[in-house]
Amino acid sequence: MLPVNSSFYLPLQTILLSQQPVIFIIFKMKKYFLGALIIALTFACNSNEETAQQIIDKAIENAGGENYKKAEISFDFRKGSYSSSRKGGKFELERILADPTGTQYRDVVKNEGFTRYYKDTAVQLSDSMKNVYANSVNSVHYFVQLPFGLNDAAVNKELIGKDTINDKEYYEIKVTFNAEGGGTDHEDVYMYWINTQNYHVDYLAYSFEVNEGGLRFRKAYNPRTIEGIRFVDYENYKTDDLDTPLNELDDLYEARQLELLSKIENRNIEVNLLN
Repeated sequence: MLPVNSSFYLPLQTILLSQQPVIFIIFKMKKYFLGALIIALTFACNSNEETAQQIIDKAIENAGGENYKKAEISFDFRKGSYSSSRKGGKFELERILADPTGTQYRDVVKNEGFTRYYKDTAVQLSDSMKNVYANSVNSVHYFVQLPFGLNDAAVNKELIGKDTINDKEYYEIKVTFNAEGGGTDHEDVYMYWINTQNYHVDYLAYSFEVNEGGLRFRKAYNPRTIEGIRFVDYENYKTDDLDTPLNELDDLYEARQLELLSKIENRNIEVNLLN
């Protein structure tokens, strides 16, 4: 038997030790490749997910698309008569409304600003009152023509996730507004539930700051399409718990824990598409 001699194992140990950097490099390369593969697969999966902007674009396209930009729209809402026109980047929003004395006024919002008319004569108003009337006119037209306004420059959109309402799947889109261009109510926050199949805005909720603030949840109903533009009416719900997050109002709606406040009904809608 050969005697055990440590010098006999030295070459083998040296070889093994000399291979450690190579083995380590191979191990590191495998880890790098695996990591790169995971990142690539993750990116591929995420790239298939739609962004908030893509979802809003599809919602607008399915509701009327380019027709919004070349349409004259008129309708009646509550005690007012409303009309709007858009063409070539120019817009005009109008409301004809009588005050409690029966005096009729015509309020007009254009690219240049707001003007109130009485018998075709411009009424002198303070800037603060102009803002109040302009926001009132714009708000009605905004909801009637949803989701068109969601691509305005002052609008910020965020995809919160997905949720289900009455067994239908929806994207949850949070909307906030920049102070510049967002109007006097730019601090209001909105949530839109957009159907993942047809991209219809079936539900929306918002928080507002005026008149001591509040929360509203709306359900769209009575959809109809006129000259390629989709219109809906709304059931308007409220909750007195102002600490409720917007994205939980749909759960309260399904649980029938919201109070029906009113119905938002637009009558006698007419559309004329401009060439």
